[in-house]
Parts: sequence; C-alpha cells; structure tokens
Amino acid sequence: MRTIRRLYFYLITFISLEVVLQGLIGLLRSIFSNAIGAGSDALAQTLALTLVGVPIFALHWNWAQRAAQADEEEHGSAVRAIFLYGVLLATLIPIVQNALALVDRGILSIFNMDAFHAILGGEQTWLDNIIAILVNEVAAAYFINILQRDWKNLLDAENFADIRRVYRHLWLLYSLLMTIFGVQQVIRFILHVPSNLLGEMNRDLFANGLALILVGAPIWYFSWKACQSALPQKSEHDSLLRLGALFFLTFAGVATVLSAGGNFLYVFLRWGLGESMTASTFVSLIGDPISIGLPLGVVWAYYGHWLHHDIETYADEARRHGFRRLYYYILSFAGLVTAFVGLALVVSFILDVVVGRELWGQDLRTRISAALAMLSVGLPLWMSTWPRMQAKALSQGTSGGFARRSMVRKIYLYLVLFGSVIGGMVSAVTVVFRLLQAALGNDPLDVTGLLDSLQLLILFSVVLTYHLRCLRADGGEAVRALIERHEKFPVLAFERAGSGFGDAVRLATQKHAPGLNLTVLASDAEISKENAAARAVILPSDVAVNPPENLRSFLSAFEGHVIVSPVENARFLWAAGPKPVDSAALTLRQLSEGQDARQASIGTSPWMIVVYVFAALFGLEILLFLLSLGISLTVGG
Repeated sequence: MRTIRRLYFYLITFISLEVVLQGLIGLLRSIFSNAIGAGSDALAQTLALTLVGVPIFALHWNWAQRAAQADEEEHGSAVRAIFLYGVLLATLIPIVQNALALVDRGILSIFNMDAFHAILGGEQTWLDNIIAILVNEVAAAYFINILQRDWKNLLDAENFADIRRVYRHLWLLYSLLMTIFGVQQVIRFILHVPSNLLGEMNRDLFANGLALILVGAPIWYFSWKACQSALPQKSEHDSLLRLGALFFLTFAGVATVLSAGGNFLYVFLRWGLGESMTASTFVSLIGDPISIGLPLGVVWAYYGHWLHHDIETYADEARRHGFRRLYYYILSFAGLVTAFVGLALVVSFILDVVVGRELWGQDLRTRISAALAMLSVGLPLWMSTWPRMQAKALSQGTSGGFARRSMVRKIYLYLVLFGSVIGGMVSAVTVVFRLLQAALGNDPLDVTGLLDSLQLLILFSVVLTYHLRCLRADGGEAVRALIERHEKFPVLAFERAGSGFGDAVRLATQKHAPGLNLTVLASDAEISKENAAARAVILPSDVAVNPPENLRSFLSAFEGHVIVSPVENARFLWAAGPKPVDSAALTLRQLSEGQDARQASIGTSPWMIVVYVFAALFGLEILLFLLSLGISLTVGG
C-alpha cells in the first residue's frame, strides 16, 4: 500500500513539474517575442499550464519531502531515487538539445547557411533556446541540491546507487550516439567532396556533424569517466548493468562494422568484376559504409577491450569462462548464419550460370558480388570463434566439463539445430512439390529451381549433421565425466526417524546428480570412521537447530560443507533470500501484526526491474537504429 501511495505522489509530482516547466518556457518566450499580438493564444495556454501546474506540484512535492524527512524507508526508496534521477534526465537532456541547436546554428551561420539545415530547432531562435536552457537549469540545479543532500543523509543508499548506475549509463549511451553520428557526418562529407570545396556543397553534413561532436564528446568523456571512477567499488565492478552495457556497445560495433564491411566489399567486387563506375561514383557508394564503419569500429575496439578486461578481473573462474563463452558463441552464430547465406548464394549463382545458362550481366554481377561479400565476412568470423569454443569443449578436465555443460553452448547448438531442421524441412517440401508438380503434368519441371532447393536441403543437412554430432559428443562425455566425479564425492544426509527427509534427498539426488555417493543416517545414529570421511553433509533445518549430542560433536570437527535444507515446522521460520536480515525483520513485523509469516525472500527491488526494463528499451532502440542503418547500407549498395 505504501509503495502505491509513493508511486502516486512522485508520478504526479513529475508530471506537474514538466507541465510547469513547459508553461514557464512558453510564458517567457511569449513575453520576449516580437509578435505579441499574434501570440495571444500561446500566452493564454502557457499561463494556464503554469497556474494549474504550480499548486499541484507544490502540494505533492511538499508531501514527498515531508515523508522523506520523517521516514528513512521513504527517504531511501527506489521510487524516490527513480524520481530524482528521472527529473535530472528530463531537465538536463533538454539543456543539451537546446545547446546543440545553438551550436549547430552558430556553425551554419559561419558557413552562411540557413538555419533550416540544423538538426534541431531550425524554426526556433537563439532566444528560444536560451530561455529553455535557463528554465531547465534552474530546475536541474534545485534537484541536484536535493539529491546531494539525500546522499549525505541516507543510511541505506543501495537503491540510489542502483539508479545512479542506470542514470550514468544512459548518459553514456546518449552522448556516445551523438558523437558517433557526428563523426559519421564529418567522414561522409569528406568522402563526398574534396577538401578544397569546403563551403560549396554538402556543408550541412560537416556543420551538423561538427556540432554533434562538440556537444556529445565532452558529455561522453565525463559520463564514461564517472562510470570508470566507480570501478573500485565492488558493487559497481560486479554490476550486471555495466557488463550488459559493455556487451551491448561491443556487439553494436560488431554488427555495424560487419554490415558496413560487407557493403564495402559488395561495391568493390562489383567494380572489380567489370561494372562501369567513375571514381566519384565509387567513392560515393563506399562513403556510407566507411563513414559508419570507422566510428563503430573504434567503439568495438575500445569497449571490446574493456569488456575483456572486466571479464578477466572476475575472481570467480566459472563466471569468467561463462561470460567469455557468451561473447564467442554470439559471434560464432552471427558468422555461421552469414557464411551459410553467402555460400548458398554462391552455389545458387553457379547453378544459374551452368544449368540455367544465364548470360553474364548486371544481375549476375550484383548477385555474385553480394554472395562473395557475405561469405568473406561470415566465414572468417565463424572460423575465428567456433574452433576455439569447440577446442574448449573437447578438452579434458574440469574446464572442458564446464564448457560442455554450459547453458550458452546448449542454446547455441539447439538454436542451430532448430534453424537447420526448419530450413531443411522447407527445402524438402519445395523439392517434393516441384517433383510432384512436374509428375502431375501441371507445369514442366523447373530444373534450376529444383536444384536450388536441393542445394539448400544439402547445406542444411550438413549443418544439422555436424552440430548434432557435436551435441551427442558433449552429452556422452559429460555424463561419463560427471558420474566419475559424483562417485568420488561422498555425502551424508541426516534425518529424524520417520520424517521421510532421507528418501526425499535420495530421489532428488538421483535426479540432479546421478551416481552421487550418498549415505542416509538417522540423526542419533553412530557415525563410523568411513562415513566421517564425507565431503559434505545435508541437514534438515529442525535437526540443524537442535542436533543430538553425537551429531553435534561430529559437526564441530567436520571440515566439509554443511547444507541446511528448510523443512516445514510451525516454530522454525526460515529467513532466506539475498538479504536474510531484512527477511527476518519482515517476518517479525508480520508476526507482531498478527499475520501469518510469509517466507518471502528479499531480492531485487521491483522498481529496479522496471528501471532496467526501460534502460534496456532505450538501449534496444539505439541498437535497432544502428542495425537498421547497417542493413540499409548493406542492401542499399
């Protein structure tokens, strides 16, 4: 109930604040506008926004402040953190956007160009931008002061630290995107015209790109520096958000560079295979892939370096190998798909030339150029990643076992198998359809089409057979190695007589760890010297709380792992979860209020999940934009 109330007040505060800011900006623009008579409707609208928004904002913000001062839970809540950092985004981003409009129009004026060429605010005046900047600056300064005071007085700053991490990475993505496309515009201008024609044509590319760089690069520098300066803190270093951002930036760079490289090869092969094009046409065609490929290549190299650095600094070896596998399997899958499509297009081209007897011309030149470009990009990528992962999986010892059993490898293999089966099924249906169509006399047999479908069926079958053998080899070796390890790991399980705990543990062990050397004893039984050599002990929670004397003596000298499994008991309540102390406190509150104690674990805050979802959507929007740009460059040629 308190969370819903909190959400209501902060959401209304945020919305009313935006209404007030827009009203004030419009009011000041109307006051300083030269066309007062023409702006009477606009003046009335802005006055209405201001007069209605101010009391609503003041009422709800006053409640939020009083609640935060009176209650530490309110003060450190995730909703308040989301609100404060959200307000900073909502005020600082408009400042950046208006500053970009000012810089862009200033550069355009140097080149004697009209303001409508600007990226943003071409219809606005410099006074409009300054007013928007000043109003948002006042609001941002006020909430920055509030945020600083909150940080000084917070007893538990975990929620604020999580939201601040998201806030910093959003700025990083936003500013980096500005810088990338600023560089892209400048490179595109350079490749479009010789340097001695500056000011004669395509000057808007250079002006807009320069403005994006001048505004975006400093913001990227300070936001990335803030992310890096927080690394000594363990929570920052181990943050999945940071790792996800590094993966995102690295793969965005990989996808764009590969698509741009493919498009460059496509144009180069068309020229090399005899297509007539002038030097200016050739440079123009390769301008787009080079202009976007170069900055994203730098992003790939730089953030790929930091991704590998962060992975290597994890103390947990299994986690290090897991993240490394994720990186290589994603690249391997992308390379396999691209190489497969390229190879299929090459074989299709050969069939059309040999069987269909098509004459060499523009269509064939375009097809073989696209096929060879895809094969040239995909095959080296797959060959540089898959053999490395396969060698890891085939190696003996613990590392090989982890590699064979990894979830990422299983997903990769089954995804390839799924695609191969579906593709092979579609190809087989097409082959049978063409044969039956010809046999029934409806149409003459299309030999070229039949062979094209048949070659796809063969390629899918080869891919399916190879990866199916890899999967079976993994399974056989993994089962053998695991059973061997399980047999060398003796375990003791203790139970109260008649409780059935031992049988339940035995069944669960047979399911999850077949072959495990498990011995079940009564809690008051004598423990032999052979059983005392166990590597681990499993205790039900009621026995762990009050063990018999002989078991107590054994446990005091036992040096292995002790696993306590909760069992239902009216007296013993289990405080589980990442924060057992908080879980215990919540259980005490429920009992003191006459409620039944609910064994709820304290995990990630639901509001943090919401924040991560919105941050992921923001990042996904950037990635989709980059991918669509790369695809358009590759296809548009």
